[in-house]
Amino acid sequence: ALRPQCHGAMAVFVTRRIPAEGLRALAQAGGCCIQLWDSEEPVPRAELLAGVAGKRGLLCLLSDRIDREVLDAAGPNLKVISTMSVGFDHLALDEIKKRGIRVGYTPDVLTDATAELSVALLLATCRRLPEAAEQVKSGGWTTWKPLWMCGYGLSDSTVGIIGLGRIGQAVARRLKPFGVNKFLYTGSRPKPESAVEFEAEFVPFMRLAEESDFVVVTCALTPATQGMCNKEFFSRMKKTAVFINTSRGAVVNQEDLYNALAQGQIAAAGLDVTTPEPLPTDHPLLSLKNCVVLPHIGSATYATRSTMAVLAADNLLAGLRGEPMPHELVL
Repeated sequence: ALRPQCHGAMAVFVTRRIPAEGLRALAQAGGCCIQLWDSEEPVPRAELLAGVAGKRGLLCLLSDRIDREVLDAAGPNLKVISTMSVGFDHLALDEIKKRGIRVGYTPDVLTDATAELSVALLLATCRRLPEAAEQVKSGGWTTWKPLWMCGYGLSDSTVGIIGLGRIGQAVARRLKPFGVNKFLYTGSRPKPESAVEFEAEFVPFMRLAEESDFVVVTCALTPATQGMCNKEFFSRMKKTAVFINTSRGAVVNQEDLYNALAQGQIAAAGLDVTTPEPLPTDHPLLSLKNCVVLPHIGSATYATRSTMAVLAADNLLAGLRGEPMPHELVL
């Protein structure tokens, strides 16, 4: 089913070896001709530009930058782009809209996995789990000491959520039973219908910084959110506060975050996303004890990745057939 070259009404380019269930869904669709970059590693730019040429459909990942150059290389035949992600900041939406190309994405299916990881990262960061585990291995664990490896707990705390969308709500839902005292949230507009479940209060961005013991970033990356967690934001946070980001790295000014952590302006940070990805091993953030960095594993459960692949395939096929997609991005 995976031919090196293909053309025609159902010709598609798949930029990566995705979970088998997704490829199976494409292969079993009648008349669908698949050209696959058959690797665990990202498609090189030149191969991407060659691969999309003349194709009608494109199935991509968040690590593929789909900009004007790619769209030009694809040519006028390209009608559908399906991304195996909830985020779409890697897609040049203005250009895509201009050309009348439909876009599918995979929002609902990764909400629970990403929320779970956000909570795991928050707990690992505030209770210093990686640092503590390292002490066991390095011989730093000598005896029980009253203040050794102490961190900050969720009981009676105030949690501020930046972006109370699907994932933000799922994080709040999981944190509530830990005895959180109050939820604050911020975003482009109040969402009373979503906030009611947590009695969450809509507050200005800087007030969230000032009052939260934990700040969790779960918003989309847009021109409005780019770099918004910056020096001023961190300077308003409590010295005992913990900052968690599982959205996109570019929402944070990393230099400002490094300075805030190094100078003890905030207590700790946990990041599942960085700029760039991967983060260079000599990056200053990785030298800090009070910063936990994960390799963008928010949705990384076997079941979730498999479901994402199938949904991405179903979105692509529906688009090729001119049918409504299970999950279409309204441009």
